[in-house]
Amino acid sequence: MQQRVGLARALAADPEILLMDEPFSALDPLIRRQLQKEFIKLSKKLKKTTVFITHDLDEAVKVGHRIAIMRDGKVIQIGTPEEIVMNPEDDYVADFVKGISRLEVVKAKSIMKPIDEFSKNYGAIPKDAIRMTENDDLSSLIESSVASDKPIVISNKNGQDVGVVSQKDLLVSIVEGQDE
Repeated sequence: MQQRVGLARALAADPEILLMDEPFSALDPLIRRQLQKEFIKLSKKLKKTTVFITHDLDEAVKVGHRIAIMRDGKVIQIGTPEEIVMNPEDDYVADFVKGISRLEVVKAKSIMKPIDEFSKNYGAIPKDAIRMTENDDLSSLIESSVASDKPIVISNKNGQDVGVVSQKDLLVSIVEGQDE
């Protein structure tokens, strides 16, 4: 309850920027998840810039739009959770993110192949192919793919077809994220 009161007190002052240093670290896992969800809802509604300090990368990926990974007081990499997971800057960051589940971080736009490349390798795209958007996450792509062996045609925000994801692409994107 103290954490909720502290968050409410900070928001009541209506600051331009919130600084939250390990705000959920001392909580049990259930309450921690509940507060993370509440914080995410509030952030969207209030549109406040928040600097959220945490040592829990799962929490950073869940709560943050942009993440900075530091080592020895120096920023090593800044990016979206997807950029950091898909393209780690160095071995330190790669090791840091290798335990993160890619299912809700990786988006279709990061694993899709150009339509021409797919057609060249596999032939024409079936008319009844699955259709999804470039911002659908890996979990959603897999869920849709389970019911069909067809490729997934990916469209952008304007509704234009921009790529294709095959079941092989899905498997590779999952395996690349596994611990060695």
